[in-house]
Amino acid sequence: MSLSPYVPIIGLFAIAAAFALFSVASARIAGPRRYNKAKLDAYECGIEPSPEPVGGGRIPIKFYLTAMLFIVFDIEIIFLFPWAVSFDLLGAFGFVEMVLFIAAVFVAYAYVWRRGGLDWD
Repeated sequence: MSLSPYVPIIGLFAIAAAFALFSVASARIAGPRRYNKAKLDAYECGIEPSPEPVGGGRIPIKFYLTAMLFIVFDIEIIFLFPWAVSFDLLGAFGFVEMVLFIAAVFVAYAYVWRRGGLDWD
């Protein structure tokens, strides 16, 4: 068994590793050498950072909901790609199944929209 099919993949990994090492080394050489307090402080969109309690502050649940919505609708796209590739082979059955799938996802999207899950207040 020859390793020739793996040579392009190994070459790609080697190029990626060389680029990463080059980027780190060039940033170290060309980067700033003088640091001051303003550069070392945390940046929070121009707002002065507020001190948090020892146990950590509360993070609004809206960020987690948005991430979960992104994952759900991203998975829908993952299911649509194989269907689009083999659309002609599936025939009417595949079309009906995909219409039902898209309808179910649309119902979920309408529910989230109606409940205000997409509003950023």
